[in-house]
Amino acid sequence: MNKFKTWADENLQGDRVIWAVVFALSLISILVVYSSIGTLAYKRTESPESFLIKHTLTVLIGVAAMWFAHRVDYRYYSKLSKFALWISIPLLIYTFTNGVTINDAARWIHVPIIGSFQPSDFASLALIVNLASMLSKRQQNIDDIKESLIPILFWCGVICGLIALTNLSTAVLLFLTCMLVMFIGRVPTKYLAMLVFVGVLFGALAVKFGVRGETARNRITNFMNGNELPFQAKHARIAVATGGVTGKGPGNSDQRNILPHPYSDFVYAIVIEEYGMAGGVIVIMLYLVLLHRGMKAAYNSDKAFGGLLSAGLSFDLVCQALVNMGVVVGLGPITGQPLPLVSMGGTSMVFTGLAVGIILSVSRGERDQEWKPKAGEKENRNMATAKAA
Repeated sequence: MNKFKTWADENLQGDRVIWAVVFALSLISILVVYSSIGTLAYKRTESPESFLIKHTLTVLIGVAAMWFAHRVDYRYYSKLSKFALWISIPLLIYTFTNGVTINDAARWIHVPIIGSFQPSDFASLALIVNLASMLSKRQQNIDDIKESLIPILFWCGVICGLIALTNLSTAVLLFLTCMLVMFIGRVPTKYLAMLVFVGVLFGALAVKFGVRGETARNRITNFMNGNELPFQAKHARIAVATGGVTGKGPGNSDQRNILPHPYSDFVYAIVIEEYGMAGGVIVIMLYLVLLHRGMKAAYNSDKAFGGLLSAGLSFDLVCQALVNMGVVVGLGPITGQPLPLVSMGGTSMVFTGLAVGIILSVSRGERDQEWKPKAGEKENRNMATAKAA
């Protein structure tokens, strides 16, 4: 036990509660995805165990990405974010014009060796990091339209607009996250109103010319009018209703063989059906704990960049999770959002791991202060000490 504690102290740094939440959700992911993968395995004439191995490896890759990200000083991500945004633009345009269709949505591009890659996950992470960086550097002149507002509006509008062409729900969640980060970053209300105008404009263009604009419009209209429930929503509610308080038990779901994509978009329905309302509440609580610890790291951060970064990433992840779970229980129209850290999916798992790793990096940097100053900074500190003496 002492050896494990020593190893954990050296390798799992930052907020220990966040580590515990990630490990718990990863275990839930492996159990529920294995239970719900039977129909997909049958269609592809593969064994469920092969999918279990692939998904477990994906989960481990996500955890590894989180570990590597948390070992890096979070301030370095500020330098990488602008470069990542410029890469995101051609990737998102290529996705719109030549995207690969998976699960009836053209949100992916095919990358040799890697396989399917979803650029919206990459662009979302890059935008949140860059927005936090821009706001932290402009705190002294946050009211300056030319120096502060125009670059922020440009990047938020362009990235959210390009994502909306193929993935409207992700664009909306990202836009709301940008609004929150700007609000925390002391952006005046009148400028937030301008951002809303830009968002509505780009959103309208995306619905008009986007790949899934008509589908999104129909889903929202049907949900608002209370029309006939879509097939997915109907069977998701059946899964929730038949799960009871304690559920049917692991591997005993009936709707896993009926629901489309029970291992990704509707994995939460399988959680409730097999583990009951008790299991569903536990999953919700895990995400709320993740939000609380991420916001705590933001509150405790001594630097504006760290605080904005942790708050933005925490809100984005948990908001996505709440939207996914809300769709399953009938609180919103179908969106196609995966459940972070639980749903099967390589790109989502990796970039979610990177996001959580950056949050851990913020909590680590402010908790143990192990980041070493650069040589120039060290010399300046020594000179200042000598003068003070």
